[in-house]
Amino acid sequence: MHPKELKIDDFTYSLPDDRIAKYPLAERDASKLAIWKDGVITEDTYRNIAAHIPADTLLVFNQTKVVHARLLFKKTTGSTIEVFCLAPAAQYTDIQTAMLQKGSVQWECLVGGAAKWKDGMVLAQAHTDPAFTLFATIAERNPTSFILSLSWDADLTFAEVLHYAGKVPLPPYLHREADATDDDRYQTTYAKDEGSVAAPTAGLHFTENILQSLAAKNISAAYVTLHVGAGTFRPVKSSTMEGHNMHEEWIDVGLDTLQQIIAGLDKKIVAVGTTSLRTLESLYWIGNKWAQGRQVDLHGVAVTQWEPYETPKQYTPKEAFGAIVQHMAAHGLQRITTRTQIMIAPGYTFRVADGLVTNFHQPQSTLLLLVSAFIGTGWRTLYDHALQHGFRFLSYGDGGLLWRVDHHKA
Repeated sequence: MHPKELKIDDFTYSLPDDRIAKYPLAERDASKLAIWKDGVITEDTYRNIAAHIPADTLLVFNQTKVVHARLLFKKTTGSTIEVFCLAPAAQYTDIQTAMLQKGSVQWECLVGGAAKWKDGMVLAQAHTDPAFTLFATIAERNPTSFILSLSWDADLTFAEVLHYAGKVPLPPYLHREADATDDDRYQTTYAKDEGSVAAPTAGLHFTENILQSLAAKNISAAYVTLHVGAGTFRPVKSSTMEGHNMHEEWIDVGLDTLQQIIAGLDKKIVAVGTTSLRTLESLYWIGNKWAQGRQVDLHGVAVTQWEPYETPKQYTPKEAFGAIVQHMAAHGLQRITTRTQIMIAPGYTFRVADGLVTNFHQPQSTLLLLVSAFIGTGWRTLYDHALQHGFRFLSYGDGGLLWRVDHHKA
């Protein structure tokens, strides 16, 4: 079956509201950990995760950093316009470049209360520490979003402006406003590259003590970047997956990390989070195209939604990743920066990841489809176990270490 034919109703389960973790635990690494291997489920806590991962494994983390993407503007009438910053406008080559703009920037946004915002109307938000004013006007109205022109009167980057002017963009299913603790806890301890509007939540559990325990067992760490977009929360509204347009997300991976991945292909590779997994598997498809001598649209979407299921000629992971390194050497590149739209669903053959660390996801979500692709129909057994044994769900909840159903790389 082509994943286009999958019915989203087959990927649902009952999730009571009281099982959704509204707040994080006091200690990051105290969350419960379900270990899934060969259909057997055992339990532990995250602080002991090293005991369940073989020595010489490579763990791949997503080092994206969540930005304060929610901006609130008050009109002179007293009503509030809420702006949710999604992604840079098309003229910027990547998120980092856009985040470093000074003085002004154009950004794709969702706007709450847009009917009250007339074309030409300038909204303003004033700050005293540091002193600056942020201005916003509508540059373009699109069917599902807006392009806003944002400007400010201080020597600050846009990343700094968001830090001071915005709020933490908590997931909508938490049904609460962000508070001071979310500034720290809705961010991984190793977050580095600013650009996400949602946290790579599997990584929220990892502490310096965990990283040290992994290193002591000769389990190494590599860091990629996938900037998580708001589309990760977008529900599947079509009855089959063919009608669902997968969201695009920016990835950014350095040459050193690619060489780590190539070395790890002979051993075990564990993706920490669905975003790390999407990055790894997207890199394979980029390399697969270069290995065939085909073009890759690095300035557009390098991996499209259904490409993995409709590409007849496929190279080995080592050949594909080797082709990436060769292309980078030939063009003097130190990094691969592009967008991916990859849809990982049952029917997908994994090329890179052997294991996955992940939280428990929403019913009828593309993330649940990914988990089902990874461990098969056993996802339902795992989720039933979690519901029956007190696990907390979604972004601030508990998680699992899942070993892939097939134990060899394609």
